[in-house]
Amino acid sequence: MTDAAARTIVITGASDGIGAAAAHQLHDAGERVVVVGRDPAKTRAVADPIGAPWHLADFGELSQVRELAASLLERYPRIDVLANNAGGIFGDRALTADGFEKTFQVNHLAPFLLTNLLRERLVDSGAAVIQTSSIAARRFARFDIDDLQGERHYSAGAAYGNAKLANVLFTKELQRRWGGDGVNAVAFHPGAVATSFASASQGPWRFIYTNPVSRRLLTSTETGGSRLTWLALGTPGVDWQPGQYYERNRIGRTNKAADDPLLARRLWDRSAALVGL
Repeated sequence: MTDAAARTIVITGASDGIGAAAAHQLHDAGERVVVVGRDPAKTRAVADPIGAPWHLADFGELSQVRELAASLLERYPRIDVLANNAGGIFGDRALTADGFEKTFQVNHLAPFLLTNLLRERLVDSGAAVIQTSSIAARRFARFDIDDLQGERHYSAGAAYGNAKLANVLFTKELQRRWGGDGVNAVAFHPGAVATSFASASQGPWRFIYTNPVSRRLLTSTETGGSRLTWLALGTPGVDWQPGQYYERNRIGRTNKAADDPLLARRLWDRSAALVGL
């Protein structure tokens, strides 16, 4: 791919794991990659070897998300792909500085806000918006639109499953609202990948993702990253269908609640109100 044909692909959560793997894969494919991470040293370590620009943002603080959006709009006249990949599973229920339950904010509210702040640039670019979701949406979600932050019922697994279901609902509603303007959205499960995303959690989640023996059974970061890369390089409507959820590069089965258009609209409206849009 020539420099003139290269597209600008922004990947959040790209300081390690599948985001870092996809950043390298997309760079090797000739794309212009923008690396976004939380940790300065780790983010730079991913970006510098491929000559990519990098930005810092902790999704646990929405002010940093707003600063990130402003920086991206200032520096990049086009954003052809926005990969909302940042996320994680945490332990006991905790609130962010913004007053929101941490799992809900980091996995859903922050990328929801970032995407909306970039709306005009995404529309002008005819962009694809990729959400890193999870099979946890089907297996662990106990979604309650009136208890989005787990104030009445909380467990780390359910909070993560709910947030990953929110990613799929966001994808479907984004497609409904912005598809006519040329933006195409898709969500995917990268696999149970051997990354550090569960390092802040406790119990079985932490054991599975940090124990040397169990990690051998997990998907490699290269394979997980390749699933993001496949979507980023693909053509919407040809290689993948907008508004869908994918597993292993095929349309997958997720939580039945993801097919409820009223729920998707209510989540969008609630989220917009929470972040002041």
